[in-house]
Amino acid sequence: MDIVTEPIGWIEVICGPMFSGKSEELIRRLRRARIARKSVQVFKPSIDDRYSSTEIVSHGDQRMPSQVVANTREILNTLDWHTQVIGIDEANFFGPDLVTLATQLADSSKQVIIAGLDTDYLGRPFPPMPDLLTLAESITKMLAICMRCGNPAKHTQRLVESTDLIVVGASGMYEARCRRCFEPGVSKQALMDFARPDMQS
Repeated sequence: MDIVTEPIGWIEVICGPMFSGKSEELIRRLRRARIARKSVQVFKPSIDDRYSSTEIVSHGDQRMPSQVVANTREILNTLDWHTQVIGIDEANFFGPDLVTLATQLADSSKQVIIAGLDTDYLGRPFPPMPDLLTLAESITKMLAICMRCGNPAKHTQRLVESTDLIVVGASGMYEARCRRCFEPGVSKQALMDFARPDMQS
């Protein structure tokens, strides 16, 4: 007698600082899913239009067409329920509703792959990533290269003055920093030349 098993869903989370390759890894996994002939839908937040308004784009210029949505409700309304794999980039722009949505999709036998920052510009856990990490079956922690010393970087350093939690930007506004070089908030070193020779005795 053959045993028929129902497909199961799960959540994969790709996290880390900016410039660590999160979007590139998300694109790689989604391309593999398509090679496996799985039906795939990809979503990105409308607020993120740094490189393209219609594609997920990594800092290394890897690209994948995506559906642009303002919130998780639009993901739910746009989703084809025959879709097997759902990719969501920039989780930190979607807020806590993403946790409920990801759980609902995984419980509905969907493979959900989510990429996003795990800490904010002050070094604090960046919602909704902490909750997503506790629910995920698979977690990949990406590291960048510290722009100051070259060591592995786990932080995103903001270089512009703002107290807003979300400030959309890329190089010139942010850089990756290691534990030692990270300055919570706005980098004071961004206001001067780093290690200027004429300031050394």
